[in-house]
Amino acid sequence: MARQGKKVLLIDADPQGSLTASLGYVEPDDIGTTLATIMMGVINDEEIGEEEGILHHKEQIDLLPANIELSALEVTMSNVMSRELIMKEYIDTMRSRYDYILIDCMPSLGMMTINALVASDMVLIPVQAAYLPVKGLQQLITGLFLW
Repeated sequence: MARQGKKVLLIDADPQGSLTASLGYVEPDDIGTTLATIMMGVINDEEIGEEEGILHHKEQIDLLPANIELSALEVTMSNVMSRELIMKEYIDTMRSRYDYILIDCMPSLGMMTINALVASDMVLIPVQAAYLPVKGLQQLITGLFLW
């Protein structure tokens, strides 16, 4: 997408920071402003600068990184009203700046993944063509319909 001239924002919504690390940021825990920082700002109704937390990668993509702070945020969110809308509120402010916003989630149906689903227009779930991954996908889809 970026190679075709599109503006792309990647959001790492995995507390392990897998996407962040795979883009070369090998110490995600040393990054100052992350998705957790931004979402905490939304919860506290703080003003968030349009470039705040965004890392510009050499491959012409932008990244909102994640680290272990996201795990603590998920606990905090359990006491927040409309907690499933926190990420959406932030992403809605970014939509006009990007052609595509992709959110990388961990393989669970926790509050962070629910936030990503609520904020999304479409969902793409990559799965290995093997029994256990497909079984996990079936469980995820069942969980979505129950939610």
